Amino acid sequence: MPTRARARTYDLAKTRAAVTAQLEHVREAVRDLDDERLGAPTRLGGWTVRELVAHLAMAVEAVARHLERPAPPAREVTATGWVATTAPRAGDIDEKTRALAASAAPAELLDRAAARFAELVPDAPGDRLLAARAGAIRLDDFLVTRCVELVVHTDDLAAALGASLPYDRQALAAATRLLADALAAKAPGGSVEVRVPPYAVVQCVEGPRHTRGTPPNVVETAPLTWIRLATGRLEWSEAVEEAEVTASGERADLAPYLPLLG
Repeated sequence: MPTRARARTYDLAKTRAAVTAQLEHVREAVRDLDDERLGAPTRLGGWTVRELVAHLAMAVEAVARHLERPAPPAREVTATGWVATTAPRAGDIDEKTRALAASAAPAELLDRAAARFAELVPDAPGDRLLAARAGAIRLDDFLVTRCVELVVHTDDLAAALGASLPYDRQALAAATRLLADALAAKAPGGSVEVRVPPYAVVQCVEGPRHTRGTPPNVVETAPLTWIRLATGRLEWSEAVEEAEVTASGERADLAPYLPLLG
C-alpha cells in the first residue's frame, strides 16, 4: 500500500515576513493612485481597484482580528483545506469588501492593516488557533493563506493598473505550494506529476503510479501561470494553446480539476 504524503510545513517566521513584504509592495503600488485609477475596473466582477484594495486590507487585517478573539477549542481546517472553502463564501466576502471600501481611503485601510499586523502577529505562536470564517485554523496555516490572498490579488491589481508589480519570493513560493497541494488533495493519485519550478512538485490524478525514470504524464508551468490557473484567472485550454503550460501524456489534462480557488 502506498504511503500517504506528509503534510507540508511552513516556517512561521519566513511566512510572517512574506506577508509583511508583499503587503508593502501593495502599499507602494496604491499610495499615489488618484480617484480615476482607484475607480478603474478589475477582472473581479463588479469590483473596482478601490474594492480590490479594500479586500487586500481585509485579508491581512483578519489575522489581527482573529488574534484578538478567544482561541477555538480544536483545529477544524488546514491550509490546504482552506482552499475549498473560498467559493461558498464569495457573497459574504463581496458584501464585507464593499462596506469596507466605502469606509475609508484605500491607502488608509492598508496602513491600518499593516500596523495591526506588526503589533499583534510577531509574538503569537504558530500553533495558536484562530476562529476564521473557514473554520478553526492554526496561525501558521492561516498566514500561508494570506500569502495566497496577497499574491493572487497583487496579480489582479497589476492587471487592472496595467503595471508590473513585484512579488516577494517567499510569498510567491508559499502560494504556489499551497495551491499545488490543494490540487493533489482534490485529485489524489500518482499518475501525473505537476511541476511548478522552482517551488513545487506534486503527484496527482488516479491511475498507474509512477515509480522511477521520467513520468509518463507531466505538467509543467511557471508560478504565476499556475496561480492564475488554480484561481480561474486563466483557462487550461488557453494556457496550453499559448504554450504557457507544457502537458505530456494521455492523463496530463488538469481541466477537470480547475479552478481550485473560487
